[in-house]
Amino acid sequence: MPNITASPPLWLFDLDNTLHDASHAIFPSISANMNTFIARLLGDGVTEASQAAVDAARIGYWKRYGATLLGLIKHHNVSAADFLHQTHDLADLRAIMRFERGLGRMLRRLPGRKILLTNAPTRYSREVLRHLGLQRHFSHHIAIEDMRVHGQLRPKPSKLMLRRLMRKHGASARRCILVEDTLANLRSAKQVGLRTVWVTQYLQMSDPIGSAILPRMRKRPAFVDVKVKSLRQLPARLHRLR
Repeated sequence: MPNITASPPLWLFDLDNTLHDASHAIFPSISANMNTFIARLLGDGVTEASQAAVDAARIGYWKRYGATLLGLIKHHNVSAADFLHQTHDLADLRAIMRFERGLGRMLRRLPGRKILLTNAPTRYSREVLRHLGLQRHFSHHIAIEDMRVHGQLRPKPSKLMLRRLMRKHGASARRCILVEDTLANLRSAKQVGLRTVWVTQYLQMSDPIGSAILPRMRKRPAFVDVKVKSLRQLPARLHRLR
């Protein structure tokens, strides 16, 4: 494996529940918007679909495709732009954000270029990054609308998307490091050959997605190279990524 100092890596940073605590208030708000959208979509035009039907679709499509949106597009011909706009329409985003201080200093200590790679939409993710004050640390900002292969959305955990991203930025898999909270995305990245960092501090049992992950958190999965609770621990763990 290349030396991380002699051959600077290309860092791929997730946004939600990696750079900030989305589980505190943002994810509940997005989930509520998503439930409203799906309830209307699955309803008969007069009566909205039941909460059980909504949950089955939202969580089922997330597990099957890696993103609820992909299932809605495939099975219900939903407009990605409409879905992303309605679900991420959050009033006073800054007031509900929670994040650690010192992330800018942490990013400066990491050698190599950094790219933001998020399954969130552009407008929302740019606003979050602006409130975090971290825009200048990322050479590129790749949101879900940018993750298209042959005209089709291919967000994380798409291996095809990751390979195309590496080709575009002239980086081999061995030089890339994905920093994420979502195990499915880390597993896919490891299968492509990337190194992986798992951030755990913002995962919560109250989130249906988090509740499926947390019981397994005590043991680091084989496809995770480094597990950290806080991103501020990452510079001290660089030796484990060599």
